[in-house]
Amino acid sequence: MHQIRYFLAVCETLNFTRAAEACHVSQPSLTRAIKALEDELGGPLFRRERNNTHLTGLGEMMRPHLSQVLIETDTAKERARSFGRLENVELKLGMMCTIGPHRFVPFLQGFRERHPKVRLAVQDGSSDELRERLAKGELDIAICGQPEEIDDRFHARRLYDERFVIGVCPGHAFEKQNVVRVKELDGMAYLNRSDCEFFGHAGRLWREQGTTVSMVFRSNRDDWVQSMALAGLGFTFIPEYAVTMPGLCVRPLIDPEIARIIQVVTVRGRPHVPAVGAFVREVLAFPWVTAGPTAS
Repeated sequence: MHQIRYFLAVCETLNFTRAAEACHVSQPSLTRAIKALEDELGGPLFRRERNNTHLTGLGEMMRPHLSQVLIETDTAKERARSFGRLENVELKLGMMCTIGPHRFVPFLQGFRERHPKVRLAVQDGSSDELRERLAKGELDIAICGQPEEIDDRFHARRLYDERFVIGVCPGHAFEKQNVVRVKELDGMAYLNRSDCEFFGHAGRLWREQGTTVSMVFRSNRDDWVQSMALAGLGFTFIPEYAVTMPGLCVRPLIDPEIARIIQVVTVRGRPHVPAVGAFVREVLAFPWVTAGPTAS
């Protein structure tokens, strides 16, 4: 790149001494660089005659090409500097489909205000799907919660804990209670969210309490499951901060209480762009304990 800059400086001045001064190098250094460029390109680029330095035919041919190289290089460097300043950057964020937006919107609002030139692309999926996309490099960060420990490929850090609640229709007997005990679910009709990572974990805990439920409906769409619950066809089992349809009555489940840890997950050992580092630092510092709605 120095050779190209020196060549273009001589093109502008048609004087090796003035070109060297403009490039802040000695004339011998500039002359050696031009000679090296001529050797690489296969011929002289200038004819040096007394008071008449001018481009050769090869020099004339190379000038527009090398000018474009310099422009593209400077553009690339500026884009790299902008990237480092978190400007014009897209951050691919995976969000587990059962995590409601209301819990995260306050954080995302603040992050957007501090980094207005970072574009957030949010993709949803199950915990397994998000981990697979992370491993492939299709996501930069994921927000997950699962009953089992995450494997060693990933680095997971806790954000907050989230209880599971029971959702029923208005007028249900549970509406008069502050909490619902697992044993009270025995024999009841159950509306299953098929993407629930905690279904198997919860089922084992319920059986340990001698509780058996009857699955009467199953869907991967939460709006369908909650609509069925609102229609009085059974109860559903949902995370506390998940999206709930208007009118759905939710109560914490206890004895035993079931909760999940919501974590920010990245690929262990992978070099990350500055935007990822900024997001992780700020999401860990956010006051999650006081943020978001609670079940009522």
